[in-house]
Amino acid sequence: MPTLPTEQFSALHAANLDLLFSLTNQTMVGFQKLTELNLQTMKATLAETQDNLKKAFAAKDVQELLALQASLLQPAAEKAQAYRRQFVEITSATRAEFAKVAEAQYEENKRKVQDVIDNATKAAPAGSEAAVAAWQSAVSAATSLCDTVQQSARQAIEITESNLDIAAAAASNAARQATAQAARATKR
Repeated sequence: MPTLPTEQFSALHAANLDLLFSLTNQTMVGFQKLTELNLQTMKATLAETQDNLKKAFAAKDVQELLALQASLLQPAAEKAQAYRRQFVEITSATRAEFAKVAEAQYEENKRKVQDVIDNATKAAPAGSEAAVAAWQSAVSAATSLCDTVQQSARQAIEITESNLDIAAAAASNAARQATAQAARATKR
């Protein structure tokens, strides 16, 4: 197997550093967006809590207090669902950027490995065809395994996101039902 000259090692290290800084930057962008989302959510929640407490203390009787509580359930569920949706959008976008970089890196490495195999095959001494074929077979099997793992990971992510959507819809429906029940109870 041919050895890599110092220039190729240097170029490889520079490319890996560029990749590291690119991924770190993408992580920081995602973290910043999540932080901004959380700060906005906390500010809005604090203001709404203050307003709701004022309304609760101004209630004249239990019926009015129960009506207020019932009126707050559905908006709270909708806000929670909106938060979850924004959270998933941010994390999905960050994950997609990582996946794009990983896919490009994987394809580049696969091409480089194939180039090394091709060069080794050309430079292989006579009689080493069986060893070269075994090497090519091992690389092919490893590539196939990586492709299968990537596909499985994509499917797992899609299933998880789908399950989150289903859970959010169920929570929203439960909040609607609770609001309706609370509204009926306050009318009695």
